Amino acid sequence: MRAAMYYGNSKIEIVNVPEPSPGAGEVKVKVHANGICGTDLHEYYDGPIFISPREPHPLTGRAMPVILGHEFSGTVAEIGGDVTEVSVGDQVTIEPIYRCGECRPCRTGHYNLCTSIGFHGLMADGGMAEYTVVPVNQVHRLPESVSLGLGALVEPMSVAYHAAALGGVGNQDSALVYGAGPIGIGLWFALRGMGLTEIDVVEPSPERRAAIERLGARTLDPAAVDVPALIADRTNGDGVDAAFDAAGVAPAVESALASIGERRPLISVAIYDCPLPTPLLSLVLRERRIQGTICYTADDYRAVMALMAQGHYDTTGWVDTIPLSDLIDGGFTELRAGRRMKLLIDPTA
Repeated sequence: MRAAMYYGNSKIEIVNVPEPSPGAGEVKVKVHANGICGTDLHEYYDGPIFISPREPHPLTGRAMPVILGHEFSGTVAEIGGDVTEVSVGDQVTIEPIYRCGECRPCRTGHYNLCTSIGFHGLMADGGMAEYTVVPVNQVHRLPESVSLGLGALVEPMSVAYHAAALGGVGNQDSALVYGAGPIGIGLWFALRGMGLTEIDVVEPSPERRAAIERLGARTLDPAAVDVPALIADRTNGDGVDAAFDAAGVAPAVESALASIGERRPLISVAIYDCPLPTPLLSLVLRERRIQGTICYTADDYRAVMALMAQGHYDTTGWVDTIPLSDLIDGGFTELRAGRRMKLLIDPTA
């Protein structure tokens, strides 16, 4: 079968490898589509970062080279012994977290914070291949009304949903989302699914503003508008109930903290390339807080799939599919240059 094998910084090759076979407690999936994640870009251009060049991961026993891909959907092709939760032919999406089950986060249900956490497609061969094998606890059956194409987006949309839930907002609240990339779009969908109608998406790129506006979002251009002043005027100085940073740059953090009300959170869902100054005075004087967020749990997957089944997510204008053979030039290069929003890989092409 064909697969995208990662050998280190700026080195990915489309190779032919044997099809994997499932062992006890495992499921073999015929991959329909696999999304390119920002993590994949970081590994290619700046890595290895999460992928270990030499030390096998404690939960998977794997080190580089590995097949990339952790955002994917597909059809169950074969099941290993002791698997009763799914059947051959089921359409599924994958929650790609490996967890130990023994550390305190795992014992308390927060396995996204497992002290030995691993990811399919980073610490084990992933979904940028025609087939892949995963533990059955990573498999979620898709609702009948959710297509396999949409199913490949459950993972990134669950990242956004988990972050949105940490904001603690309800249908009478207001929010700001910084960044209109895939996670920013996912935050907007998640907040809408939680009943919010007062949401502004702050994005300097005209193309990205246009893309999310076509979905129905309200946007602000931070180059043209003083966002904190506008929010202060609109809310009589109260500020918004939560802000979400999916931009990952210092100006976004500064603007967000100046726009939220007292005792309200800024949820940080971005990966920061450079250290940011800590605005302690802003936090102290208004009892604001910065809340980190990472990944998701099965609850987030179920919530996203339920919203998808209701027709809540729209991929028009921001999601495209390319062949596996075009992964670097048509995928990584285009995404890094900002010419594409979200790309899914077809592993059969």
